[in-house]
Amino acid sequence: MSLLQLHSHFQLRNSSTRFSRAVASASCVCSHQSVSTPKSSKVDRLISKFKSNSLNFALSGTLALAVAFSGVGFAEAKVGVNKPELLPKEFTTVIDVAGFLSDGQEKRLAQEIDSIEKDTGFKLRVLAQNYPDTPGLAIKDFWQVDDRTIVFVADPTFGNILNFNVGETVDLDIPRSFWSRLAGKYGNMFYWKEKGEDASVEAAVMAISTCLREPVGANNCAEVK
Repeated sequence: MSLLQLHSHFQLRNSSTRFSRAVASASCVCSHQSVSTPKSSKVDRLISKFKSNSLNFALSGTLALAVAFSGVGFAEAKVGVNKPELLPKEFTTVIDVAGFLSDGQEKRLAQEIDSIEKDTGFKLRVLAQNYPDTPGLAIKDFWQVDDRTIVFVADPTFGNILNFNVGETVDLDIPRSFWSRLAGKYGNMFYWKEKGEDASVEAAVMAISTCLREPVGANNCAEVK
């Protein structure tokens, strides 16, 4: 599966930018710390701005995934894709255009996603793809993506198979470090090549489910389970 590359209209929220642009393909989520001196604050803001740009996940053609979780890099940008013809005829929370999941796996994931939404109010949506074979930007309207939506794009094009677009409200409750730890544990190339792409997707969904159900606080989602 390849990373979703779209020129879209939503992105990860940071301290100064609302969730209003598309997510580019990067799977690193980084947090920033506040500092006390004016000079340090300025540097911190610049670092935060740089990181937020690198955090534009799966729905834009302006960035491509090139992230090792010890740092942030950039790969060659890919052209945005919009192929509504690849969308299923009926609504589903799991779209697998890459053929990584069996029918039974898709059903189990859809059931878990329904349970998450009922219990937490957050909407998880899963797209498995191989860029450029992807519905791309068309999933935004198909899924009615909003600030309570997590778009999980499973695409191994740049090595790590787990990529996320996180809505503003989700970003307020879930530490950004959770997403990088999740991708580092279940998305790395060694894991999905040994276990299979489907195993990475299933493990990630269950870890997200566990995280979203934890009480919001200083230590929520501290572990990827």
